[in-house]
Amino acid sequence: MSVEITTLPSGLRIVTDRLDNLETVSLGVWVAAGSRHERPREHGLSHLLEHMAFKGTRKRSARDIAEEIETAGGDLNAATSVEQTAYYAHVLAGDTHLALDILADILTESTFDPQELEREKGVILQEISAVQDTPDDLVFDLFNAAAFPDQPIGSPILGTPDRVVSFDRGMIAAYLENHYRSGATTVGAAGAVDHAAIVASVAKAFANLPGHAAQSVLPARYVGGETRVKRRLEQAHVVIGFEGLPYKNQDHYALNVFANAVGGGMSSRLFQEVREKRGLAYVINAFHWAYADTGLFGFYAATAQKHVAELTPVALDCLAAAASDLSEAEVQRAKAQMKVSILTALESPTARAEQIARQVLAFDRVLTREEIVEKIDNLSVAAIRAAGAAALQTRPTVAAVGPVAKVYSPDRISERLGSI
Repeated sequence: MSVEITTLPSGLRIVTDRLDNLETVSLGVWVAAGSRHERPREHGLSHLLEHMAFKGTRKRSARDIAEEIETAGGDLNAATSVEQTAYYAHVLAGDTHLALDILADILTESTFDPQELEREKGVILQEISAVQDTPDDLVFDLFNAAAFPDQPIGSPILGTPDRVVSFDRGMIAAYLENHYRSGATTVGAAGAVDHAAIVASVAKAFANLPGHAAQSVLPARYVGGETRVKRRLEQAHVVIGFEGLPYKNQDHYALNVFANAVGGGMSSRLFQEVREKRGLAYVINAFHWAYADTGLFGFYAATAQKHVAELTPVALDCLAAAASDLSEAEVQRAKAQMKVSILTALESPTARAEQIARQVLAFDRVLTREEIVEKIDNLSVAAIRAAGAAALQTRPTVAAVGPVAKVYSPDRISERLGSI
């Protein structure tokens, strides 16, 4: 592995991985500032800032930004998550300096023109409306809110209409000052990279980024509960979940493997029992999302109204049974799926740049592929069962959209699972 890491005096970190036989570079800026870093009146501001970064700087208009990167044959994009915001580009190796210059420009010199701000607020309001019209997206926002009520980590990343329309340039500037700091920022690059050249470019381009670390966040407090939204839909969209594990927890990989075994593919228990044997759903899958200090484990299914009452207990019984009798063969399949998913990132410069940057933010280093594979391979069946059982003993969280009257309540779920 050809990973190199440099930390500038300001605290900004640069991590690169040279991938042989490539002529392009994927690179980006990852900032440890996402929706969970927002105060109540800032709800949705991380996402708005991501949009506004492309709307003009002191030396480039919004059109200039788009034309410069695309004239070079590259592309530019961004994404906001719960704990991070990323701004990234993919270019020919010879245009790496240009991409870094544009990324630094939009992050340190944006003007936040009032007219552009009002226009982009309207775009985001439409984005929020689109989620409201998409039940398989909406149900996960409801699930997060029920799991972490009255906490930033449980709030939808897009924000709410009332909050979005209230934002002004002053609020954006204050959020930037508090969170977009060099100690909370990592530049990641993969592909045909020259580490020394990238370090030099970053040091120059990001010289105006404020130093020191960003403000800390409130610790997450998993609560659990339920949210139901009745709508006249053909299907009920249901998420049932439990408290998961942080990514630094020693059992994090074990719970990931458990989630893969019970609902990660066509051979998984949920898919086989719920879809193949009983025909109760077209889509059913399990997940485990890990954050810095908490996590969420559960499953999602979409099913016709007539199947709601049957699907829930069948799925819960699958989970409960797996926590006590998951087999060696199932575990090996799940491990193989997980390793392929992780190692696939090594074949894509975009995925690799994201992987190494996020690992530096999370662990202050890059995990080697050998280290990750070893952690997975060393997991015993007993440890994986135990991780699943521990999650299923936490208070359930339920979110449902559509014809939801017969979806189990958290108390009924706990009764069904019993003492695993």
